Amino acid sequence: MISVNKMTSPLGCAIIAALFFANCHAAGKPNFVIMLMDDMGWGDLGVYGHPAKETPNLDKMAADGMLLPDFYSANPLCSPSRAALLSGRLPIRNGFYSNNDHARNAYTPQNIVGGIPDEEILFPELLQQAGYRNKIIGKWHLGQQPRYHPLKHGFNEWFGAPNCHFGPFDDKKTPNIPVYKDADMVGRYYEEFKIEKSGESNLTQIYISEAIEFIEKQAAADQPFLLYWAVDATHQPLYASRKFLGTSKRGLYGDAVRELDFGVGVILNKLKQLNIDTNTLAVFSSDNGGATYAKTQGGSNGPFLCGKQTTFEGGMREPTIAWWPGRIKPGKVSHQLGSLMDLFTTLVELAGLTPPSDRIIDGISLKQTLFDNKPINRTIFYYRGDELMAVRVGQYKAHRWTWTNSIEEFNKGTDFCPGEIIANVTTHDQTNHSSQPLLFHLGRDPGEKYLIKPASAEYKSVMPGIMQEISKHQAALMPGKPQLNWCDKAVMNWSPPGCEKLNKCITPPPSAPVLCTWPH
Repeated sequence: MISVNKMTSPLGCAIIAALFFANCHAAGKPNFVIMLMDDMGWGDLGVYGHPAKETPNLDKMAADGMLLPDFYSANPLCSPSRAALLSGRLPIRNGFYSNNDHARNAYTPQNIVGGIPDEEILFPELLQQAGYRNKIIGKWHLGQQPRYHPLKHGFNEWFGAPNCHFGPFDDKKTPNIPVYKDADMVGRYYEEFKIEKSGESNLTQIYISEAIEFIEKQAAADQPFLLYWAVDATHQPLYASRKFLGTSKRGLYGDAVRELDFGVGVILNKLKQLNIDTNTLAVFSSDNGGATYAKTQGGSNGPFLCGKQTTFEGGMREPTIAWWPGRIKPGKVSHQLGSLMDLFTTLVELAGLTPPSDRIIDGISLKQTLFDNKPINRTIFYYRGDELMAVRVGQYKAHRWTWTNSIEEFNKGTDFCPGEIIANVTTHDQTNHSSQPLLFHLGRDPGEKYLIKPASAEYKSVMPGIMQEISKHQAALMPGKPQLNWCDKAVMNWSPPGCEKLNKCITPPPSAPVLCTWPH
């Protein structure tokens, strides 16, 4: 086992290259396929209880692998969650948060100045140094300026976009988001890559084709690979190809889910056809909970409270499945408390490496969970922006702060918890409970509806241990420099690399940085 720390000097790079050159073929190393959905809820899959039963491929993936119903994102919003997955570290450590205002979710719209810091070590970087070839397909969302792009952070190939597929824009006040093939843009959303008002788009089919081409190429080269399939059809504006439009009982959102399920089936079947399935770990999950505020245009979070943007269970518990024929026994269910951050540590270990020792890594190795179904004690920390909102220890969850969104936003129609009003819990003011946290038992009460009273023997027995976990965590916490504080229209996608080849460059406005405003 070797430990690899980031070495950015030319000499350091040469040393790393020499170190691994002899093992470039990386014989015997497993392949990794990470399929990360966008805003897909815990309750969207048939295997997780959705009554439509429209996800046969994912249901089969679970039957052939392991269901992980107690699996979490590290944040209830896209960019911080993805930064945590790739770095193995909470957003408060890796800098993917804002402290412009207390406990506000922040992300990477195209006017954000920051992005993933060079100081962060992403697991694709470590795998790359160990002989892996890595490809991201879909949404990056860790900064749109070229220095933050995936090819600068451990990926060899990229097909997708740096930001969400919002639009269409006029390319005057706001540029349409570029789509990249590796280091250069090859078009823009709504221009070369259409998303019609009806929701029709061929993007998911393109993402499937890109995945299959990459897998076939890597199998032919007999080189281990990481495929990060970060597709986004279930994020508004929703889209699906013509073949899937109008086929779901659930409307356009269900059409998107059905097409993504189809894509999962194509990818797993290709691994089988190439006889590399028994040497490939595939993990399916989502970046945050379903967008309940989108109503029928959003996902289902099953029995859990609220959704995306909140630190209630509906905002951060994810529909997760692990699959590795011959290694993960079929039909298993693990109630291991898991996190997307665990993929960092697990994949690095499976590749024969050890995580960096010069920083705190929040992800744990799930090897014994996946292969032996043995539980590992760990605590889940729920952050919103710069604030630790809640903590889960075993079956108990304690809320230090509660907040849905402001009453002003709520009165304008934005409701993060539609139809769910729980006194003193789903609060529209940021409410501090840190001196006497609200306590729930998620086994008996997964919907966080029934408070355990502070005067009860159960509360008095459990809370000291939880408070000790909080104190230990906060004592060791060294927040990273916040990357999501500053916005500037000049850094938007006006003239991305490659625009000159397509005659698609747009003159940017003068730089005028301002503090970003994060409403929730």
